[in-house]
Amino acid sequence: MKGFGGFGGGNNMQALMRQAQKMQEDAMRAQKEVEESVVEGSASGGMVTVKLSGAKNLLEVKINPAVVDPDDVEMLEDLIVAAVNDASGKADDLKAQKLGAFGGMM
Repeated sequence: MKGFGGFGGGNNMQALMRQAQKMQEDAMRAQKEVEESVVEGSASGGMVTVKLSGAKNLLEVKINPAVVDPDDVEMLEDLIVAAVNDASGKADDLKAQKLGAFGGMM
C-alpha cells in the first residue's frame, strides 16, 4: 500500500501535521489577542459608555451626569443595558474578524 490515506508518504503526513500545529498556534494567538482587546460601546450618543474585554468582561462604565435623573432610574438602567449590548456586539465582531479564518477550531 502506497502512502497513508491518500496523503502519500510519511513526509507529506509530517508536513500536514506541522501545518495543523501552526494553524492551532495561530488560532490560539488570535484568541489571546481577542481576549486582551478592549471594545467600547455606547448609548444615547455617548451619554453612557462601557468598555468590555474581548472576553466580554465588563471593565468600565461611564455615565454622563446629565442622564442621571433620580425620578427616572429606569431610563439610566436601559442606557447601561444598551451600551453593554453595543460593546458585546463589537466584541463578537472582533472575534469573528480575528478567528473567522480558523473555522471551528476555537
